[in-house]
Amino acid sequence: MIEVLVVDDDTRVARVNAAYVGKVPGFRVAGEAHNAAQALRALEELPGVDLVLMDHYLPDDTGLSVVQEMRRRGHQTDVIMVTAARDVSTVQAAMRQGAFQYLVKPFAFAGLRAKLEAYARLRRTLDGGGEAEQTEVDRIFGALSADSEPGLPKGHSPTTADLVRRALMDAEGPLSAQEVAERTGLSRQTAQRYLKLLERTGRARLSLRYGDAGRPEHRYVWAARA
Repeated sequence: MIEVLVVDDDTRVARVNAAYVGKVPGFRVAGEAHNAAQALRALEELPGVDLVLMDHYLPDDTGLSVVQEMRRRGHQTDVIMVTAARDVSTVQAAMRQGAFQYLVKPFAFAGLRAKLEAYARLRRTLDGGGEAEQTEVDRIFGALSADSEPGLPKGHSPTTADLVRRALMDAEGPLSAQEVAERTGLSRQTAQRYLKLLERTGRARLSLRYGDAGRPEHRYVWAARA
């Protein structure tokens, strides 16, 4: 399990974000903090924390200052910024201080889930250790992308693949090709083609629903929810 510390000055928002984290397979909330001092203290008291979801606007300091202090104290815990701060200077500073992802508030569950899943892919990619050739380096950096489908065959559009992927991620349960088409504005045939692609690559799971008569209906669910 990837242990997560949720840092947000708003206790209600922190609870919501913690609930979101708990819904993503492979992640568990280790604790919450509502100011800079609490965040630093939690890192001392919870040495098993792997990832911090860091708000920037804290009552006693900024999230980036907390990250700086973390590094000064020797904490190499990974950081995803989760904040309403959207000025380019803050985003740039976060990149320079090693934040893996940057999620701008407000966001839906699917937005955070995508970032966490990308982070989990990166962790799995790095587990092998050893030396890396250029192709492996490219794969490591590519694992950070939460918004693209890797290895699309010729003739497939990344934008269309992303539409279908997000429809599945936002759904409460399995969807048929017709339902995906209605949610995305695509034709049923196009939706079906991309759903089959996602299933072949392990990103979606296929199930069959049998009616009273006729052929079974193919229904798809995002793999993380299966």
